[in-house]
Amino acid sequence: MSASPLPTRDAALALMESWTPSESLRKHMLAVEAAMRAYARHYGEDEHRWALTGLLHDFDYERFPNAAQAADAEHPAEGVRHLRTLGYPDDICTAILGHALYSGVPRESRMAKVLFAVDELCGLITASALVRPSRSVMDLEASSVKKKMKDKGFARGVSRDDVVNGAAELGVELDTHIAFVIDAMRASAPALGLAGPSPS
Repeated sequence: MSASPLPTRDAALALMESWTPSESLRKHMLAVEAAMRAYARHYGEDEHRWALTGLLHDFDYERFPNAAQAADAEHPAEGVRHLRTLGYPDDICTAILGHALYSGVPRESRMAKVLFAVDELCGLITASALVRPSRSVMDLEASSVKKKMKDKGFARGVSRDDVVNGAAELGVELDTHIAFVIDAMRASAPALGLAGPSPS
């Protein structure tokens, strides 16, 4: 018996937007989607599958914020339960569970490791771009992100440990990883609101 076809991107995007009122969180998921797609291409993996994983990894975050960091309730457990009812495959669901350390779900697939590695980093890159005069990712360099990373007061919500450990888990140099994700986000800069001011 062949596996069911994956949902379309349009269906996944509609689900994400219907559960996520916040524009900034929507853009975060689009950024992670772009990074996942780029890494899938880099590794010769299924781009659509990886992109869906990125696009939906936080879709339940506002509905089920999980301040207590419960392993089996709220985000991401509730969202994954919903995805399973929609027929999303186990590897996507497991990767989404694994991006939250408190879920206790190990990241065994390369897709799961990449999701963890790009998630917090996308947030740091976005924050770094938005404080530039250009408010753009187009002229942002990895060295600037690295510098911002050392400033504990900057983008406090971003876990520096997750960024560092994510790259290590993936077996890539941190500088290379940051530059790769910046490039991936440049390709989607207009959708992310990071293309800078439009020419008048």
